[in-house]
Amino acid sequence: MVSEADGDYIAREGDAAMTDNADQIAEWNGPMGDRWAQMQADLDALTRPFGNAALAAAKVVSGEAVIDVGCGCGDTTFEIARAVGANGSVLGVDVSRPMLVSAEARRQREGVANLKFVEADASAAPLPSNLDLLFSRFGVMFFEDPFPAFKHMSKSLKPGGRLAFVCWRAARENPWATVPIGAARAAMGVPAPQMDPYAPSPFAFADETRTRRILEEAGFTDVTFTPFDHTVRLGANAADGAEGSIRFGPAGRFIREMGEGAIVQVLPAMTEALKPFENADGCAPPGATWIVTAKAG
Repeated sequence: MVSEADGDYIAREGDAAMTDNADQIAEWNGPMGDRWAQMQADLDALTRPFGNAALAAAKVVSGEAVIDVGCGCGDTTFEIARAVGANGSVLGVDVSRPMLVSAEARRQREGVANLKFVEADASAAPLPSNLDLLFSRFGVMFFEDPFPAFKHMSKSLKPGGRLAFVCWRAARENPWATVPIGAARAAMGVPAPQMDPYAPSPFAFADETRTRRILEEAGFTDVTFTPFDHTVRLGANAADGAEGSIRFGPAGRFIREMGEGAIVQVLPAMTEALKPFENADGCAPPGATWIVTAKAG
């Protein structure tokens, strides 16, 4: 177990609980943060193809100074640290203490000297200046107010510095998320609620026009959106995929709201709904993302 005083681990930067993102911060420091830290290997395998595509677009080179926003357990942060080498530096920033504890434990095991982790809300906390790159793998869609968040983060970049992140496109293009939760709701006879499409969520940046406006108003230029699609392997087969969806997908939250007894009722329905996505690689529905890049003005 890593304590606040261990090594280069910065326990807290500012008072994250005082920001507008307090609800998200509380959630990622509760059972969900613990659960994601415990499932680190499975979640990294699931999201790594998308992160690798964003890293390729980021074009990290030796000697650069980089922040990984919403770094979680550090999968992409360690990749960036390898790319920038001994003359570069990487700061992994996240609000989830359980996930950062996992990341720091790995950093100490591997003896990575050019990397630090900080528990902070990147949308408001003090950040290093004169950076070459702001990077994120699925870590920037949860800001309560993304306009000032990106304005704040852009100030950490040197002129001409780069932004690169990957975010999910529309929910309807991502059956890995919508099919299990749809089957679960149907099995329980619960209609889907009306949702604000721009509220903090995995799909908050699906609208290219709005997301472009956020970035341009924050001072970014040369904003590009490149579609990147890849399967999301939920499990070895449909039944395993249904259980995986409960562990880390939106269906899991729905079942927790309904009560754990709901699993018996919804699991068969979810399994049946996921059978069309079985293939030689397992249960792997499509995943649709944007690879977004921009430059600091």
